[in-house]
Amino acid sequence: MRHTVLIALLLAGGCARAPKPVSEVVAVSAIRLPASPADAAWDRAPEHIARMVPQDLVEPRLLTPSTPEVRVRALTDGAEICFRLEWEDATRSDTPGPSKMADACAVQIPEKIEKDLPEPQMGQDGKRVQVTYWRADWQATVDGRGDTIRDLYPNASIDHYPYDAKTIEGGDRARQEMALRYAPARALGNLRAGPRSQPVEDLIATGPGTLSPGPSLGAKGKGVYGRQRWSVLISRKLPDGLGVNQRTHVALAVWEGSQHETGARKMRTGWIPLVRRGE
Repeated sequence: MRHTVLIALLLAGGCARAPKPVSEVVAVSAIRLPASPADAAWDRAPEHIARMVPQDLVEPRLLTPSTPEVRVRALTDGAEICFRLEWEDATRSDTPGPSKMADACAVQIPEKIEKDLPEPQMGQDGKRVQVTYWRADWQATVDGRGDTIRDLYPNASIDHYPYDAKTIEGGDRARQEMALRYAPARALGNLRAGPRSQPVEDLIATGPGTLSPGPSLGAKGKGVYGRQRWSVLISRKLPDGLGVNQRTHVALAVWEGSQHETGARKMRTGWIPLVRRGE
């Protein structure tokens, strides 16, 4: 009987120590922001469980639900704000190719802190939103995976590509110019694919279909996949005017590549309150 009571007390104590999910995203003050989603500093930040819904308002719509929820925590050093997003995904999708889509996620924040919020669906005319977007295939190249055809198709049997020939007149420069003929998007300056220095980018929008590159917010990121789960860090400049104990809002989006989700076909949230806490 005594042992049973002791076990019950230990279990009760363990449950008491486990923090309950919070109803808003709380950015906790930190001296140093983590560089990895596995950093122990995340244990200090309360967790918000954001329920997701399909994007079924504008074409192309997503009608079949995929990712049910994303777990988010936030930290800030007063200059930047860092989010960690975690969600279940049974299939890792980080290799580009025909008909292949990449796993991805995004954090969206109104450009201005004001009472009347923009539409959560990418903002609206006159009410711009800032989006920080992470993609798994970009993460793979940052982590060191090559981006040549041989890297992406290691089991293909290839004698050589013309630009590999050692006898090309003009040397390396001519070889590079010829290689671009096999990568027409890159030759035209389309950098949606290929090696990157960061797996994230800063974007702005004033409504569906208006997404475009935005002013730099110093975006950084890192995604880690394991046990059928993505854990992604997204860092950017702290929203203008967000003081201690003040609020703005954040919306989240997740794309599951194995379900051919891309562009407007995604799982999303509405606006979630985001509060900055001090020490």
